[in-house]
Amino acid sequence: MLKKLVTLLCALLVLAPVQPASAAAPTTVWHVVAPGQTMAGIAAHYGLRTADLARWNQVATSYPVRVDATLRLNRPPMPLRAWRTRVEMVSLAMVHWDPRKNCPVRPVDLRRIWVSYIDFRGAYHDGYIIMHRSLVARTQGAFYTLFQSRYRIMVMQPASVNMPGLTDTTNLTTGYSCRTVHGTGNWSEHAHGRAIDLNPLQNAMVQGSYIEPPAGKAWLQRGRYQIGMVHAEGAARGFIANGFHWGGRWRYTKDYMHFSTTNR
Repeated sequence: MLKKLVTLLCALLVLAPVQPASAAAPTTVWHVVAPGQTMAGIAAHYGLRTADLARWNQVATSYPVRVDATLRLNRPPMPLRAWRTRVEMVSLAMVHWDPRKNCPVRPVDLRRIWVSYIDFRGAYHDGYIIMHRSLVARTQGAFYTLFQSRYRIMVMQPASVNMPGLTDTTNLTTGYSCRTVHGTGNWSEHAHGRAIDLNPLQNAMVQGSYIEPPAGKAWLQRGRYQIGMVHAEGAARGFIANGFHWGGRWRYTKDYMHFSTTNR
């Protein structure tokens, strides 16, 4: 499943140029915004009216497009619904609770946070992420910003609803996970409910020659702007503005998917 998914994504990348070209490919149906680009410039590049581009993406004509956003270049089959969110208590089963693991945070201190998101094909979904109860507002604020920016997320839980047939959970945008940091016995910030991994496949963790997930090496050229990627001047801003730190700024290890409130 993962190999097929990577092949499909790599094929799709050629449909989203980030530099002006003489003519757009007829099959191009979306565009990932790179630094310096504007709504009017993108529309002109594809031979579109700015008003149409704005209407198809449900933004104002004067909308200052944001880096890492993905804009539709054709009429959507249906309008995007409004962003929404809700919060629920967490059951033991939701987090596969096992007291023998001595996880640092109890389920009673976690919350399941539902947020709306747009997937890689432009479809609207409701997905959830589990975080510490003290971070509900920050988490909601970050995902609201991503949605308003028209940034796309591959998949969130429940995967059986949002991407039926998915077998590799490393592709999920997730929060809480009772696990240790790779190569150590120290609890990860995910085990405390204080960290989020966003589009892991497009934003791998790089530590020397170690890459996680391994298939993420196809997205290690960080000067490119492709669907689902995170950049400092783009999607990272939505989290930073809500009190998260970005692992893509770390000096040695680069964890492009990782956002935490502790910078660890």
